[in-house]
Amino acid sequence: MAFTLSIKSKLAAAPMEVWHRVNTMAGVNAELIPLLRMTAPADSYQRPFAHAACRQPLFASWLLLFGILPFDRHQLQLDEVWEGGFHENSVSLIHRYWRHERIITPDNGGAVLSDTLEFEPRLSSLGYLLLPLVRIIFTHRHHYLRQQFGTFSEQPR
Repeated sequence: MAFTLSIKSKLAAAPMEVWHRVNTMAGVNAELIPLLRMTAPADSYQRPFAHAACRQPLFASWLLLFGILPFDRHQLQLDEVWEGGFHENSVSLIHRYWRHERIITPDNGGAVLSDTLEFEPRLSSLGYLLLPLVRIIFTHRHHYLRQQFGTFSEQPR
């Protein structure tokens, strides 16, 4: 059984400024900390996603709860990357599939960052527990991004 989640944030920064900050593993981890951290090969942290090979596994990443406790092994795969977005299609020990679409679009001098997720746990009943946790994680990520870039009602920092 598949589970879905969508979340959007209106940011007071140019789309390419946002994209350049979020399109690396270092950017991903900045959004996740302190809840999670994803491991990656040392040469992958600063490499833009646009420089990664698409439609093939890039590397296996441990997901570390609070940056310490391993709880899942994620095989990261990007199917498509463009300036301002990507389609991820990964698998993990917990998930039969994990599809993440991130799109950054211009909006009134700022940007809208949209994350859409669809995932299917290997144990269907686990999805009812995971969906609220995934929602908390992505709400945290978007809160971090709004703090970094500001929103339309406030000036960026």
